[in-house]
Amino acid sequence: MVCRYIHRKTGRSRPSNNKKRATLEKPMTAWLSAGMLFTFLAVVFILIKWGNVRCIGNTPVRTLTFIAILFTSGLDVGLIMFPLTEFAGYADLQASPEYGFTNPLAIEFGFWGFLIWAFYFLTCFYFSVIEPKVGFFELPLVKIINNIVIIGTCAFTAYLLLANLPWYLPQVGDGETIVASFYLIVFVAIAIAVYSSTSLRYVRFLSISTSLLFLGLIAVMWGGAMLSTENGAVEMAKTLALLGGYFGNIHEFVLPMNDYHEFYLFWWFSWSIMIGQFTSRFVGGLTTWQLFAAMLVVPSIPLGIWFSVLYYYHANGLETAGFYNLAMVFVGVTFVINSLDSLIRLYTDNLKLTVARLGKVKYILGNIAVMSVLTLLFKLDFLQIQWVGALVIGLFFACFVYILATKLKPVMQIKAAEEDEKVDYSKIELAN
Repeated sequence: MVCRYIHRKTGRSRPSNNKKRATLEKPMTAWLSAGMLFTFLAVVFILIKWGNVRCIGNTPVRTLTFIAILFTSGLDVGLIMFPLTEFAGYADLQASPEYGFTNPLAIEFGFWGFLIWAFYFLTCFYFSVIEPKVGFFELPLVKIINNIVIIGTCAFTAYLLLANLPWYLPQVGDGETIVASFYLIVFVAIAIAVYSSTSLRYVRFLSISTSLLFLGLIAVMWGGAMLSTENGAVEMAKTLALLGGYFGNIHEFVLPMNDYHEFYLFWWFSWSIMIGQFTSRFVGGLTTWQLFAAMLVVPSIPLGIWFSVLYYYHANGLETAGFYNLAMVFVGVTFVINSLDSLIRLYTDNLKLTVARLGKVKYILGNIAVMSVLTLLFKLDFLQIQWVGALVIGLFFACFVYILATKLKPVMQIKAAEEDEKVDYSKIELAN
């Protein structure tokens, strides 16, 4: 398969170095940089101040289940579908010399792994420990903005699946055009996600099943790579070692290096508040330091392996058309269903548009209609995910100011829970 580099999320080509310098002077870039620095400083403060505080959600689950929920809800179809379209762009140093400090695999991992998950850690900790003392997200205006963020990002997730299907399923069309079959696939994914969101009991099954499917996909493609090349095990080990280029240059990923990195960072911000709200429900008594490790280190391991396998295929010119593409699309669709399930559940709970209030039929039809329409709006470029990310950064700063002005004392008095405090793992079985 020929890997064609396209900036699939915005439709623009990769920026030149001159454009990079111009971009970094833009107000949106300054706003993003401020948000990044605030986030990492807040994470450091939390670990120092509340490192031994136990985090307990209202429907706690055991740690492995929590990690599965985090991994499948906190990632979307881009994890599966973007890397093979991006490696060539990261290697083109004539067009993008800013990537010259390391290799394309390390760049890909840096856009998806480790440090970037600090966003989720910050918001998960906030909603499980601090928000109950503060109530910032119960303020009427904040609640409206929060739900706009959730609904908009939810629709963007479905749009990404729609936009990338032509490249992964060229046999269905011409490899460029979005045909009726692709709309049907996305519609079915939305419908399944809406139905699964009618009961919290589905979340564990969906998360664990999708995690196992993803691990199975990694194993199958790893095995295929080993059989397709001589000295495959040695060469794969060398490929995995390239991930060290990320950790040796981790500081390069703190601030936006160009338009494309900026887009990714806004995208992560847009997800951060809602993933924090959702995953905080399921924290099962981890201390803050344990939560930090669970959210940054554990998800990064399968991510690093997955990107290494894909980079091995790219670097060695191995074919992925046919079975592998179909398998990637199938797993990508399950990630979309997981993500949409968690986000739909979140905004319907926040807006009190629940199954109990509306009835199952109205709930399902209404959410399918909303998600379908908004997905089409993203396709028409009527909406941009960068706006959503910028709005989330504004919520971060507003929340910080609100705490300083009105809730500083109760927040600073937060202490570690008693070690023998009981965690009731049976609550999820009783949840609707």
